[in-house]
Amino acid sequence: MKNTIIGKKAVIGKNVHIGNFTTIDDDVIIGDNTWIGNNVSILNGARIGENCQIHSGAVLAGVPQDLKYNGEYTLLEIGNNTIIREFVTINKGTSLKGKTIIGEKNLIMSNAHIGHDCAIGNNCIIGFSVGMAGEVIVGDWVNISGLTAIHQFSIIGEHSMISGLSRVVKDIPPYITVGREPLSYVGLNLVGLKRRDFSLEKINELQDIYRVLFQEKRNTTFALQFIENSFEKTLERDKIIDFVKSSKRGIIKGFNH
Repeated sequence: MKNTIIGKKAVIGKNVHIGNFTTIDDDVIIGDNTWIGNNVSILNGARIGENCQIHSGAVLAGVPQDLKYNGEYTLLEIGNNTIIREFVTINKGTSLKGKTIIGEKNLIMSNAHIGHDCAIGNNCIIGFSVGMAGEVIVGDWVNISGLTAIHQFSIIGEHSMISGLSRVVKDIPPYITVGREPLSYVGLNLVGLKRRDFSLEKINELQDIYRVLFQEKRNTTFALQFIENSFEKTLERDKIIDFVKSSKRGIIKGFNH
């Protein structure tokens, strides 16, 4: 490890590889079997799980890019088996939530930025040069394609997919693919759902629900009432209803709006 600086109080697990010219501050915890490349900066407040990969040029737990941040003690938590590629930047939290959270088994591709107080679920793919503002919430199994920009406070539902070069300014319900400009419902995330072993019956149910919500030109309130009254109560149905009802920014529209 040439010209590598490791804080005396840093807690480094077993079998951790640390590359050349990497800096690890005192208030850092790194789990077993994690691989860290060259020229990486892991700053105070970082908590990194086991079996992670952190590639060259990444900066983790940087100071939030938020003028309200006043030096308060906050964290960045990264779960096990997460891969962080070259030049990714992830800021730690602010006093609002106290931490930025990255779940387990995520792939964050090169040049992506994740802002303060974001919460990313598990098994997500964050594409090349995705820009994610602060306080964004991303569910499990989400795929965000490259060069997508995501507005602060946005919520992205589980099992959804966002096409490349997208501009996300509204919430995205679960299980769907979104694209076009302005960003709109394209259909279900069929590839992702099939890979996750969703049954054909379940996929048909989701298609019918979203047809009511996005393609039949109903007012959202009336569409939700129709879905509640006309579809059997299931876990997925209720997740969709609860997501739409709780959205503060409003959800994206159907492509025919």
